[in-house]
Amino acid sequence: MATTRRADMFTADGKPSDDDPREHRPRLGDERTVLADSLRCQRLTLEMKCADLDPEAMARRSVEPSTMSLLGLVRHLAEMERATFRVLMAGQDVPRLFCSDTERDADFDGAVADPQVVAQAWEAWRTEVDFATRFVAEAPDLDVTGNDRANKHGSGGGQMSLREVMVGMIEEYCRHLGHVDLLRERIDGRVGQ
Repeated sequence: MATTRRADMFTADGKPSDDDPREHRPRLGDERTVLADSLRCQRLTLEMKCADLDPEAMARRSVEPSTMSLLGLVRHLAEMERATFRVLMAGQDVPRLFCSDTERDADFDGAVADPQVVAQAWEAWRTEVDFATRFVAEAPDLDVTGNDRANKHGSGGGQMSLREVMVGMIEEYCRHLGHVDLLRERIDGRVGQ
């Protein structure tokens, strides 16, 4: 397996590549613009790290006893997007995508090397990302609140602002993108980005 070193992700002059869609971000944006773009970049990183992988690679587990895989993380992040924006913020009463009260880890446990399972995971994730993106864009301001009655979002229970949930979602992606980096490097040595 050929290994790409971190230094290889930069051009000869030491600057990041111009073809990275996360570069050239708004630098003087207002709060909503900065938060939305930061979340957009975290989501893009997930897609970039999973690019060009077949179902077997997407479903490959990290190390026993962990059930973590890239596919499981896509499914998990789809669940988190749905729970945060559709359920908590928009107040929709919709079922979970992959998990249930009796199968709390089904997002990871059900991540199997099947092309349909992979396609379904990406479709669910993109659907939830699209909903969240529209919700944020259409919200009158970042002080819009959702009620975390069951304390499922670490609020201690009670009201949470859109600002808080956007920061929380950025944190969720950042936490898992470290896992994604290691999983991808284990699959084919690809690092960087």
